[in-house]
Amino acid sequence: MPMSAQDIEAAIRAAIPDADVRLTDLAGDNDHWAAHVTSAAFEGMPRVKQHQMVYAALGGRMGGVLHALQLTTTTPARN
Repeated sequence: MPMSAQDIEAAIRAAIPDADVRLTDLAGDNDHWAAHVTSAAFEGMPRVKQHQMVYAALGGRMGGVLHALQLTTTTPARN
């Protein structure tokens, strides 16, 4: 069963409480998502570390119940 937008957002916000998460269902199948995540926690962090932080929040679900995630991360200052 695919991962719902609410479950994705909840997982990210549990790990990054100040995160503003905007999700788009890219294929209309709840299986291919685009996420735009904004957080002050990303400040001073290279983009790859920001992405790793979001993927860590999703645990082992990437590639399983969450098939595909197009990820954009930013800080509030750059939003």
